[in-house]
Amino acid sequence: MTAYEAAILDVDGTIVRGDRLIPGAADGLGALEDAGLSTLLFSNNPTRGAGHYRNRLAGHGVDVDAGNVLTSATVTSEYLRANHGEESIYLLGEDRLEAILEGAGLTVTDDPTAADLVVGSIDREFDYGDLERALVALDRDLPFYGTDPDVTIPTDEGTAPGTGAVLAAMEAVAGREPDAILGKPSGVAAVAAMDRLGARPGHTLVVGDRLDTDVALGNRAGMTTAVVLSGITTRADLEASAIDPDYVLESLGEVGSILREGTE
Repeated sequence: MTAYEAAILDVDGTIVRGDRLIPGAADGLGALEDAGLSTLLFSNNPTRGAGHYRNRLAGHGVDVDAGNVLTSATVTSEYLRANHGEESIYLLGEDRLEAILEGAGLTVTDDPTAADLVVGSIDREFDYGDLERALVALDRDLPFYGTDPDVTIPTDEGTAPGTGAVLAAMEAVAGREPDAILGKPSGVAAVAAMDRLGARPGHTLVVGDRLDTDVALGNRAGMTTAVVLSGITTRADLEASAIDPDYVLESLGEVGSILREGTE
């Protein structure tokens, strides 16, 4: 028995890194299943929906229900549909995010003078012209949202610039920050996760490789938090950070030790 009812797990850097399953991840997932926890996978990837992660993990022999997956793209689409459902979006982001937004019934325009709001996200073809057009929309003082705050993302080769880098450029030229960033660690993201799980925050465990998103999400919501050292965060980062996880794990494979400590 364990006192935990549910777990929120990051994906990239926690379960997989690039095309590789991280050693110990399968054991950790098995421990959570054996303990009877409801598990939600939550990625800050703004270019993919739930189906991508179901298929990606299936290739590693990990069976995941798409209904138990959230991404910053799906959280963003749900938030915008609820709050700006009839408005046009100027998106500085990738085609896959545009498809997810349009698949949720939202309207995306490439005309910054016709937009009702602005969304910034990762764009691996980002250039000066993109920034110039985004500034036209931002200068109209429209609502401004970011999909996620990740400045870098883990890859097979190391790290690459993420959404946070694009948002920094947008903020610099516009002279203002986004009105909200919707992925982890925002309150919007926490509510979306808990709605899916139907669990109590005090009985929920969050495991991820980022202090400023995964651990910050759990700390703000009153969850138990664990950082894994299989992704972005290093021990030097832990020493320098003001964000403190409850546990530090070498990998998800050690999560069983937390479940045993949390027995009633």
